Amino acid sequence: MTYDQSPTVDFFTQQALPAPRLTTDQARRIAAEHFGLTVRAESLGSQQDANFLMTDDDGAPAAVLKIANPAFTATEIDAQDTAADLIAEAQPRLRLATVLRDADGNRRTALVHTGGGPVTARLLRHLPGGTLSGPRHLSPGTVAAMGRIAGQVSTALQPFEHPGLERVLQWDPRHADRVVARLLDHLPQAERRSAVLAATTDAWAAVLKVAERLPRQAVHLDLTDDNLVRSPDSPLPRPEGIIDFGDLTDTWAVCELAMPLSSMLHHDGMEPHDVLPAVRAFHEIRPLSADEAAALWPLVVLRAATLVVSGQHQAAIDGDNAYAHAALDREWRIFEQATAVPTAVMTHLITETLGLACHRATVPAPAQPLVAGLDLGQISVLDLSVEADAMDHGAWLDEAAEDRLASALLAHEAVAAATRYGQARLTATPALSATSPATIATGIDVWLDEPAVLQAPGDGEVLRAAPGHTAVTCGPHALHLTFPDTVHPTLPAATRVRAGDHLVALPAGTRVHVALQQLDAPVVPPLVRPEYAPGWLALTADPAPLLGLPAAGTAPQPDLLARRDATFATVQEHYYDNPPRMERGWRHYMVSAEGRSYLDMVNNVTPLGHAHPRVEQAISRQLRRLNTNSRFHYAAVVEFTERLTALLPDPLDTVFLVNSGSEAADLAIRLAIGATGQQDLVALREAYHGWTYASDAVSTSLQDNPNALASRPNWVHTVDSPNPYRGLHRGEQAARYAPEAVRIIDDLAASGRPAGAFLSESYYGNAGGVALPDGYLAQVYAAVRRHGGLAIADEIQVGYGRLGTWFWGFEQQQVVPDIVCVAKAMGNGHPLGAVITTRAIADRYRDQGYFFSSTGGSPVSSVAGLTVLDTLRDEDLQGNAIRTGVRLKAGLQALAARHGIIGAVHGTGLYLGLELVRDHTTVEPATEETAELCDRMLDLGVIVQPTGDHLNILKIKPPLCLDPTAVDFFTHTLDRALTELGHRNTSVRTQ
Repeated sequence: MTYDQSPTVDFFTQQALPAPRLTTDQARRIAAEHFGLTVRAESLGSQQDANFLMTDDDGAPAAVLKIANPAFTATEIDAQDTAADLIAEAQPRLRLATVLRDADGNRRTALVHTGGGPVTARLLRHLPGGTLSGPRHLSPGTVAAMGRIAGQVSTALQPFEHPGLERVLQWDPRHADRVVARLLDHLPQAERRSAVLAATTDAWAAVLKVAERLPRQAVHLDLTDDNLVRSPDSPLPRPEGIIDFGDLTDTWAVCELAMPLSSMLHHDGMEPHDVLPAVRAFHEIRPLSADEAAALWPLVVLRAATLVVSGQHQAAIDGDNAYAHAALDREWRIFEQATAVPTAVMTHLITETLGLACHRATVPAPAQPLVAGLDLGQISVLDLSVEADAMDHGAWLDEAAEDRLASALLAHEAVAAATRYGQARLTATPALSATSPATIATGIDVWLDEPAVLQAPGDGEVLRAAPGHTAVTCGPHALHLTFPDTVHPTLPAATRVRAGDHLVALPAGTRVHVALQQLDAPVVPPLVRPEYAPGWLALTADPAPLLGLPAAGTAPQPDLLARRDATFATVQEHYYDNPPRMERGWRHYMVSAEGRSYLDMVNNVTPLGHAHPRVEQAISRQLRRLNTNSRFHYAAVVEFTERLTALLPDPLDTVFLVNSGSEAADLAIRLAIGATGQQDLVALREAYHGWTYASDAVSTSLQDNPNALASRPNWVHTVDSPNPYRGLHRGEQAARYAPEAVRIIDDLAASGRPAGAFLSESYYGNAGGVALPDGYLAQVYAAVRRHGGLAIADEIQVGYGRLGTWFWGFEQQQVVPDIVCVAKAMGNGHPLGAVITTRAIADRYRDQGYFFSSTGGSPVSSVAGLTVLDTLRDEDLQGNAIRTGVRLKAGLQALAARHGIIGAVHGTGLYLGLELVRDHTTVEPATEETAELCDRMLDLGVIVQPTGDHLNILKIKPPLCLDPTAVDFFTHTLDRALTELGHRNTSVRTQ
C-alpha cells in the first residue's frame, strides 16, 4: 500500500488545531452526496474534529459522520482506521467504532470541500450505550474494566507499525514539558499557572529518570471516559466499546494506561487511590515493568497539566467550541486530584500494589540513644490500635485519650511512653466521617515524665531548627523532632553534629513526635490515611530503634480473607466483595482494623448497641460464677422466663430457650405438628425462617434458597406474599391477599390435609420491612384455627421493640398467636432464642419425647437475656425507636421526592426498607444499582445491605441506640451517594 507522503501533524508547527466548522445541514449534505444516505444530523462534541450522529427518520442511529481536522493527513487517518480494525480482530468482545465499508469491502471515506478547505469525511459504526462522560461516580468494577480495556488495546497494538504513527501531538506525554511551556500563558490565574508549572517540572524530572528504559509502541492515547462506550445492556456503566482513534501515535507504551487514569479523577467522589483497580487490571493483561510503574503517576500529572493548558488554549482559539469550554472545570478537577497526593507517594503506592516495591532503607543502629540516659526498661509502649483494651467503652472518642493513657502509663513507674510506628491509631478516628481519617502513624510519639535531652544518634548535620521543631540527618534519612513551640532547639540549622551532641532540652511532661523520612521525600504528615499508607510509609522508617525499642515488624502477613476462604465453608458468605476487617464495635458503630469507623445500619442482633458495658459486665460476672445447662436449678433462668412471659399477652405463658432463630422456628413447627397431629403447614412466600431442616423447609426467600419453591417438601404449602407495593395485589387491592390465603387453607382442609399451623413473620422482614395489610393475620389465623391448626408468629427480626410503637410485631395486627419465635435481639449478640406458647401446647411435646438445649437457658444466656430486657427498659430504647424512626423515615421520604430510583419507603420505627426501582409503574427492581449503592455507602462510612427476593431493598435495622446525629449523617450520605450514582450521561457524544 502506498501512503500520502505529506508530513504528519506536528503540533509545534501547526500552533493551533481548531475543529472544522460545519453545520448539521452541511453534514446532511455530505452524507447524501458522498455516501448516499438520507439522514438527519445531530452535532456531537469534539475538541479538534467535527462529529455528527446520523439518524434515520425514526430516530434510529445509522452511523457517525466524522470530519477529521484538516491538519491530519490521509496517512494518519489510514493508520487510525487500520488500528481500529486490528483491535477489533484481536479483541472480538470489544465493540470498535470502525469505518463502515461498502459492498466491495472498501472503507466509506471521502475527501470533501468545506469553507475551510478539503477535509476527510468517514462513516463510522455507531456504538449504542453512550460513553462514560460526565461526573457520575465510577465503581471499582468500572475502573477495573477501563484498565482492562487499556491492557487489551496495548497488547493488540504492540506489533502495529505504520508511517501514520510518526506524529508530534500535544497529547503525547513525550512532549508534555514543551506543550505546557508553550501554552501556559493561556491559563489566566497566576496561582494556577504556578501550580501547573511546578507540577510539570517535578513530574517531568521523574519521567526523565526512566524515560530511556520505557518501551514504545503504537497507542490509542485517548482511552478516556469520553471515548469508552458503555454496554447498552447493563444498568451500570460498564465499558465495552472504543471510539475516536484521533490521537493514535507511537509513544511510551505505559501512556495507554495513564490516559484513562487521569480521566477518572474528575468523577464525583474519585480520588487518586480509586484508580488502583485499573492499574491492577492493566497489569494482569499487559505487565508493567518497575520503570513503567515509576513513570505512571508522573505521566498522569503531565496529562493533567496538558489538559489544563490545552483546554484554555483551545477555548481561546476556538471560541464557539462548546465542548472545549465545557471541559475546563473538569480538566482543572483532574489536575487538582492528580496533584492532591505527592507523586512519590502515588508511585510507591502503585509499586506496592503491583508487588514491585523496591528495598527500603533500614535504620542503622544508633551510636547514641535519642534520649540521653534512657534505657529500654524505662519505656512503656502505648497501644492505640483498634484491638487495644484501652480503647474499650468508647474511650477512643475522647479527644484527650492519648495524653490520658500516656499519663496513666507514666504513673506506673515508666519514665517514658511511646506509641508504635505504622500502627492504625483508633484515637484519630471520628465516630462519623464520609472520608477515611488519617490514622496510620508515620512516626512515633514519646511522652517524657522527667526533664530529658534529645541527642544526635549519629554524625550528621542539622537540617532545620525552629521553635517546636528540629531536623538532623540520620544516615539515609532525616530525623524530625517536633515538640511544643515554647521549646527552642539547642543547635542552629547547618550545624555539623557528632553522635551524642545535644539537639534540644525538654522539660518534664513533654510530648515529642519522632519521625524518620527519606532526605528527598516530601513532607510526611504524622498520620496518613490507610489508602495511601503504603506509599507514605515507603518514604519513612521506624524510629523506635533510636529509643532502643525493636522496630515494628515489616514482614508481609498472609491475607486474612484468603485464610478465611481456605478454612471457612464458602457458603457462609461475607458482606461485600472486598470487605473491611472489623475488629471493634461501639453503640451503632463498627470499626475496622485500619481505624475507620462505620455507621452500622443493619445489625439488628445488637439492639442495645455494640459492646454494651452492662451486658459485658453481666456476662463476665456470671462466667466467673457458674455456667452450665438448664437441667440444673438456678435463679437466672426462672427470672428470665418470668420476664419474657410478662411481656406477652395471655395465654402465652410457657417458654422454651434455645440458641438461635433457626432453632426457635424449627421447634415451633415441631410443637404445632405435635400438638395438632396435623402434618401440613402453610407459610408465606418471600420469607426466611432459618437453616435447620424444618425452618428451611418453610423458608421461600429466593435469595436464601433460589430453589426454595421447587424443592420444599410436600407438607409445606405457600400463599402469596401479601406485599402491597410489588405483589400481585397492590395498594387498596392488597385486601384481597387474606381471602385468597383463607381459601387455600380451606381447600387444604377440604382435601383431607388440614394445616397444623400457619407460620409467618408478623411484619415482613426479608421482603424489606413491609407491613402486612391491615387485618391480614386476623383472617388467616381464624381460618387455620377453624380447621384445628395453630398460628405461629415469627418475631425473630421484628420483636423486642424495634417497631417502636409495638414491642411485638403481631400487636400491629391486633392478634395473639399461639406460638411466638424470638431470637436475634434477645442476647445483644449472645446466641439466644426462645419459643413462647401456652402450657397446653408445650405439654403436648412430651408425646414426641423430651426437649433439651445444652446452652439454651444456661446461666450466662439467661443473665444476658435479663440484662437486655433491663437495658431496653432503662434506656427507653423502644421509645428511641419511635423518635429516631420518625426522623429517619421522614428523611428517607424526603430523599424519595428527589431521587426517582426510590420506589417506596417501607416500615416503621427502626425496622425500615428503602426499595429501589427502575420504573415506578412496573416496579422493575434496581438490583445492580442497589449493590453499587451499598458499596458506595461503605466507601462513605455507612454499612447497609440489600434484601428482598430481588436484592433491591436497603434493609435498615440499626441498633436501637441510634441517635439523631447518626440519622442525619445516614440520610445525608445516602443523598450524596444517590446523587453521585444517579447521574446518567446526558451528553449525546457517542463517537
